[in-house]
Amino acid sequence: MYNKFNDFSISLFIWQTLIILSIGLWIYCLIDIFKNKFAQNDKIIWTLVVILIPFIGSLLYLYIGKNKKLKLN
Repeated sequence: MYNKFNDFSISLFIWQTLIILSIGLWIYCLIDIFKNKFAQNDKIIWTLVVILIPFIGSLLYLYIGKNKKLKLN
């Protein structure tokens, strides 16, 4: 008798979940960068950081870059 749960790998499930979350974070950061205004060339720089260093760049943007946005009235 074949049991479907024998093929289930918890480590594979965790990796897939982490990859999906990091892609979601990456997309969220890119959308947030494109929707807001930044001083001088900061928008280009943050876009490159998030694209070229996907997970770490997204975290850096969330901690540092969100404070660099221009405040609009």
